Amino acid sequence: MAHYRNNGELFTERRGIIYTIFNSLGKSFHGSRVLRRSRRFGRITKNRLSRWVFFLAALFSISLTVYGLKMFFQAKIESTLSMPHNLQQERNMEETILVSDAGRPPKSKHRKQHFPCEVQFMKTVDGLVEPKSYMNFSQFSLEYVDEEEKLFENDLFEPKFGGHQTLEQREKSFYANNQTLHCGFVKGPLGYSSTGFDLNEKDKAYMFSCKVVVSSCIFGSSDFLRRPTSRLISQYSKDNVCFVMFLDDQTLSKLSSEGNYPDDRGYIGLWKVVTVKNLPYDDMRRTGKVPKFLSHRLFPNARYSIWLDSKMRLNSDPMLMIEYFLWRRNTEYAISNHYDRHCVWEEVLQNKRLNKYNHTAIDEQFNFYQSDGLTKFDPSDPNNLLPSYVPEGSLIVRAHTPMSNLFSCLWFNEVDRFTSRDQLSFAYTYLKLRRMNPERPFRLYMFKDCERRALVKLFRHRTLPSPPDTA
Repeated sequence: MAHYRNNGELFTERRGIIYTIFNSLGKSFHGSRVLRRSRRFGRITKNRLSRWVFFLAALFSISLTVYGLKMFFQAKIESTLSMPHNLQQERNMEETILVSDAGRPPKSKHRKQHFPCEVQFMKTVDGLVEPKSYMNFSQFSLEYVDEEEKLFENDLFEPKFGGHQTLEQREKSFYANNQTLHCGFVKGPLGYSSTGFDLNEKDKAYMFSCKVVVSSCIFGSSDFLRRPTSRLISQYSKDNVCFVMFLDDQTLSKLSSEGNYPDDRGYIGLWKVVTVKNLPYDDMRRTGKVPKFLSHRLFPNARYSIWLDSKMRLNSDPMLMIEYFLWRRNTEYAISNHYDRHCVWEEVLQNKRLNKYNHTAIDEQFNFYQSDGLTKFDPSDPNNLLPSYVPEGSLIVRAHTPMSNLFSCLWFNEVDRFTSRDQLSFAYTYLKLRRMNPERPFRLYMFKDCERRALVKLFRHRTLPSPPDTA
């Protein structure tokens, strides 16, 4: 045992492992005995540490191997059980998808993505003038059934907003000539209550003054309020275009609770709020077709209108849209094609898969259209009158010409008579109108869906629409 001196006295030096470590660090390898002890301690520590690391690594490898084998055999068993026994069985499974997938969205590993494309608008509205020859379209006079007499002598008669159009009246209405036809807003005989879509006189006076209209609607609190992007709309359009949002009391109350209050003039941003009383249909989707198709009736003095679904925000100038879709192409009605489907057969199947409407009602409508000449869309046929038989009807740009107004009335009457799924009735209505009026063309332009996406911002609905009408 070594000794060391402190204040002239000798003390016994006690050395341990801790002392050895610190002493070896302080002396930096001075002294052979300290160095040997330090190295011995290092060898012992490294050996133990290596054993623990090896043990943990081995344990992890074993666990990983067992888990991997378990997942492999489980996947093998599942794939074996789910594999068709032969090709014929696989084909049978594909054929029965219409029944097994009814009410559910179609399964797809890779969902298609859709993007906007360039729209070659004019750079500014300055100097924008309607072409002198633009309104050189088919000219005839349309009047509308305003009131119906009682059709039955018993108490079963009930006035309807769309009226009680007979099949004979329906057939005659497709002729583009001077006529009086059903087109919504039909009243019952004296003493019967209103059929719906009631507006106050002040709002009617405002709508009567509009020459160019952008309109939309929210009924049943189905959407948030999307305000047009003000900075992308010219001052000229702000001064000369009516932006009208139709709401019911329920929606107005909901929007107000979220901070969207109409100001003293009845505006929320650019939207002029028009409150609709006494909605004509229980199905909110069907009620929404009234302002969508019948803008020429709601705005009787308007020359142009743009319809915008409430799920979209307008990001373009309305006057530039009118110039691009109507004036530049000498057309009187513009609507985009659907982004995925182009045949009514496909649209019928999709509506059933997603339970968009009562299946029996869809079949009744579809069978009626087939019996009246509707055929499948053939993309290879160069004689097609349309690039697609299925529209994406959330954006419509139209001039209020006689042919455009007639088509809008006819399309609305199909929605009133059959299902509210207007994509099912679009092609039939258009093709029948063209077929019955070969000397009076209807100039409809179906533009690309990517152009629609460039003009608006798409959102999801707040809630699901009202349940399908079973009538």
